[in-house]
Amino acid sequence: MAKKLVIKVTAGADAPERCSQAFTVAAVAVASGVEVSLWLTGESAWFALPGRAAEFELPHAAPLPELIDGILAGGGAITVCSQCAARRGIEQKDLIDKAGIAGAQVFVSEIMPEGVQALVY
Repeated sequence: MAKKLVIKVTAGADAPERCSQAFTVAAVAVASGVEVSLWLTGESAWFALPGRAAEFELPHAAPLPELIDGILAGGGAITVCSQCAARRGIEQKDLIDKAGIAGAQVFVSEIMPEGVQALVY
């Protein structure tokens, strides 16, 4: 059975190392052939908007735009938490291509099946 990795990012520029680590792990997993679903919650929700990931800087870390491109190009999914999006005035039309908005019910349905590993950063 193929494994799936669901990663929830709870931090953005407010905790740059934690944020960068989540995107890095997601990109490496996709590049390794793992099915990946990356959930952006809290301040990381901003990185689903065009140009916002380019504003993120962390020394010695891969640029977020490159990581996002790798995740999406490799078939990974990027989802913004619906409540987090609503609190920030973010709508589906505002997002980068291939990103979506969904709620807790979808998150739970992704993490519960056999063979799924969930990580929270």
